[in-house]
Amino acid sequence: MVLYKYQGAGNDFLVADNRDGKISLTPEEISQLCDRRYGVGADGVMLLEEAPEPYGFKMVYYNSDGSGGMMCGNGGRCITAFAHRLGINNLNFIAADGPHEAVILAEEGPVDTVKLKMKDVHGIEHYTIDGIKADFLDTGTRHLVIPVENLKEYPVVENGRKLRYSAEVAPVGANANFIEPDGDTLKVRTYEKGVEDETYACGTGITAAAIAHWHLVNRGQVPVHKAVHIPIQAKRDRLAVDFVPTPSGATSVYLTGPATFVAKIIW
Repeated sequence: MVLYKYQGAGNDFLVADNRDGKISLTPEEISQLCDRRYGVGADGVMLLEEAPEPYGFKMVYYNSDGSGGMMCGNGGRCITAFAHRLGINNLNFIAADGPHEAVILAEEGPVDTVKLKMKDVHGIEHYTIDGIKADFLDTGTRHLVIPVENLKEYPVVENGRKLRYSAEVAPVGANANFIEPDGDTLKVRTYEKGVEDETYACGTGITAAAIAHWHLVNRGQVPVHKAVHIPIQAKRDRLAVDFVPTPSGATSVYLTGPATFVAKIIW
């Protein structure tokens, strides 16, 4: 099997062209592939498959533990870049959470800058979990967003694991995103379920963080038809989220950031 390794803001994936439908992976095989010592190493696996019109392809995503059925924003940008390099002209695709539009804004060597339309957000719930205040919202994957101070030193793995397995989000669980504003930029660190560790970035988490942060700061004062632009600093890379706030969420949501080809692998 031919695999292509991509990374989106440090969130890395193994991607394969499965338009002929011949690739079928078990959770155990996916876990082996993603193992960073005994396999290739990745945060997840994606298969690019055929899709009915008006979509150019279908994105099938699996976490490194073999679980699936969710959207991945960094993965969405990476599979868009992969589709473009396969010669697929229609970059609009269907994923587990529904349809997505994508456009490549720039190409520089192995790095593509991709703008990806995310799903609308309808509703933000508020929890206090073991004394930690968190907002819950679904941006294609379930997320908790937690404002903190001194994010650089914050115990992301320890508290992220505790929140991910909390009764409030059971039995499915949720990723935990810890945020801290830095001027106009929002800094984000994420603990991802399925990976069960902190990752360098999480696209749906960054999207959730931006929307929840805006509502926290503005306390429901929603400008009519006014788009918001929030620069994001992940663990290493910079991204951006654009959206139009609504009283209970956001619409016209876009995630923009890098998608980088790393290597071709025969497995």
